[in-house]
Amino acid sequence: MKRALALAKRGRTSPNPMVGAVIVKDGRIVGEGYHRRAGMPHAEVEAISAAGDAARGADLYVTLEPCCHFGRTPPCTEAIIEAGIASVTAAMVDPDQRVAGKGLKELEAAGIKITCGLLEDHARKLNEVFIKHVTTGLPFVTLKFAMTLDGKIATSTGDSKWVSCDASRRIVHRLRQRSNAVMVGIGTVLADDPSLTARIGSRVYYPTRVVVDGNAMTPPDAAMLSLPEGETIIAVTNSAPMDRVRKLKQARVRIVVIDGQRPGLQIPDDRPSDDSGRVSLPALIELLGSQGITSILLEGGGRIAASALASGIVDKVIAFIAPKIVGGEAAHSPVEGVGVLTMAEALRLERLSVKNIGCDIMIEAYPCLPAL
Repeated sequence: MKRALALAKRGRTSPNPMVGAVIVKDGRIVGEGYHRRAGMPHAEVEAISAAGDAARGADLYVTLEPCCHFGRTPPCTEAIIEAGIASVTAAMVDPDQRVAGKGLKELEAAGIKITCGLLEDHARKLNEVFIKHVTTGLPFVTLKFAMTLDGKIATSTGDSKWVSCDASRRIVHRLRQRSNAVMVGIGTVLADDPSLTARIGSRVYYPTRVVVDGNAMTPPDAAMLSLPEGETIIAVTNSAPMDRVRKLKQARVRIVVIDGQRPGLQIPDDRPSDDSGRVSLPALIELLGSQGITSILLEGGGRIAASALASGIVDKVIAFIAPKIVGGEAAHSPVEGVGVLTMAEALRLERLSVKNIGCDIMIEAYPCLPAL
């Protein structure tokens, strides 16, 4: 199963889950595979094809319950039964309601021995994005920031290049590559004019760019608006001046209006006024999830981080801590806003993992869910 999980990580399958499969017979691996991309053969089919005749009477280990429905590809359960697999060990049940245990029952009805739950925690973390989106319709949101040892993301002048080391920045580009969208606030656009691309070696990847910009202050000549690939979405409110909105539309930007209650697809010219000027982040991610975005990497400054945490949209936090001290009361922090009044009110994180990345420390953790 560990081998199957390692294989699964190679896939780039959004919006589908990452799945790996290994076929074992007489104590040795006779076939293995993984789901490479959406629409391509699933892991079980790849492993069966690699095993050939050796699959008959063999044991299949797979990181997710085999599918039993027609999608872009035929059901994996049919291929498993036809191949003569003797037993199937799955790490977890597929939370997709089209499957949700039906695949395992179908295999069991065909006389195949079924086991489920081996290394389930590992499998659930592997597919945390898929699980969130398929069960809620919402994207999985990761808040990422880099700070100095004294908790600063920039100096009092706004200089932030660079807080973290080269190795940490390479990981950030991997995170961007693996995310459907990268989101920032208007403050980051005005201060840094970022492209929000993912640069891996000599290749450049273009995730969807999302800017939270209630008053449509993004410059029409911003760097991200002239990229050759990928879409830029700017979320504004009803209070955004129409002249700015028109200029952004002319720059091939997709504008979405979030009125604080319900997300909208377009701004009507006769829209009602709204004095808030603030985009509802829960409404925004609901809209993005409904349009097929399953994962968002939230970057940017302390204000949007504070708003995201306060609104409860953050599923995971990744922090890079650099061995530097900046100081200064006016220097920027990763999470700003009003903050809490007592330490007892502080947002707690759980399931921590800590790694050394170059000279930095990388912490990955999950906000604690409130007690029911």
